[in-house]
Amino acid sequence: MIYLDHNATTPVDPQVLKEMLPYFSERYHNPSSVCSKSQENRELIETIRHSIASILGAHEDEIFFTSGGTESDNLAIKGVALRNRDKGNHIITSGIEHPAVLEAVKYLGENGFRVDYVPVDRYGIVDLEALEMNIRKDTVLISIMHANNEVGTIQPLEEISKTARREGIIFHTDAVQSVGKLPINVDRLGVDLLSLSGHKLYGPKGIGAIYIRRGIEFYPIIHGGHQERSVRAGTENVPGIVGLGKALELAVKNIEEHNTIIKSLRDMLWDGIKKSIPDVVLNGHPENRLAGTLNVSFRNIEGEAILLALDMAGIAASSGSACSSGSSVPSHVLSAMGLPPEVGRGTVRFSLGHQNTREDIEKVLQVLPGIVQRLRAMSPLSQ
Repeated sequence: MIYLDHNATTPVDPQVLKEMLPYFSERYHNPSSVCSKSQENRELIETIRHSIASILGAHEDEIFFTSGGTESDNLAIKGVALRNRDKGNHIITSGIEHPAVLEAVKYLGENGFRVDYVPVDRYGIVDLEALEMNIRKDTVLISIMHANNEVGTIQPLEEISKTARREGIIFHTDAVQSVGKLPINVDRLGVDLLSLSGHKLYGPKGIGAIYIRRGIEFYPIIHGGHQERSVRAGTENVPGIVGLGKALELAVKNIEEHNTIIKSLRDMLWDGIKKSIPDVVLNGHPENRLAGTLNVSFRNIEGEAILLALDMAGIAASSGSACSSGSSVPSHVLSAMGLPPEVGRGTVRFSLGHQNTREDIEKVLQVLPGIVQRLRAMSPLSQ
């Protein structure tokens, strides 16, 4: 299988798995217990917390472990909004956010909050002027993702944060797709909260983290014990935390080298598609996007049909967010960018990773033109 769906999930790096294994069977002790082995695990968690904080340019008491990006987004959005309700009930986000953000703000919108969705341009970049115009006296939170999971476009967080800080508004970013792929420093970005996930950067599923700047007031959304300084109840996922720490360490260590290689493969794929297949549309910013993301619409055919044919040829890709898989509705991201539904339905997202090679891209370019030609010949949209 040629795997080109890394924005959906990544394989666990062998070094990460090796680091995790002892904590399933030999060092399984609950870090909240008092025995010496448990306390060793407690110390390990704090060491990893310190390491992650250093990578993000944060303080270790600003890092909290969660079950993944979705929980981190929900904690940031619901926790901040509900805690600061006495200051205002207005939230600003964009129309291209991940479902974890959109569903969280939808919930708040159904429970007394007002939500405004800032438009984006045809490349998927937030309209900064519109964002400023949507700010009100009762705005308590802005949530804008760092890099889009479908088209890869990178948002101008530094500029957004300046506006948020000037107006005294808390600023959250979903950085699930960017952590491990882009250099991240929370002070440089100017964010107050940042969500990340392990399985997007060659770590395990079921583990993530959230950065919460000192002084930000919020309510926990999971109640129970006093783990994570009473921010996130539940027995700590020690193997997952170990895996997240190791995965992030490896990701930032080789970030420039990996991006250079992956971008060259992505450009090779796009150049080949343009030369061999007519009527294709590149979605997302042509330059200001993640190195491994290529989102292409093929006119007059269905993207799902392309994906099935690619899968039969041993190639895995996707049509967009894995969290929206199975939906017949065109991508909300592409719709927000102004792409017509009839074009958006013919979309395929190729997302490349560390193990991809030139041979993989050559194989895709061997089979994809024939698939598109065959499907167009059968499609009533081409007649």
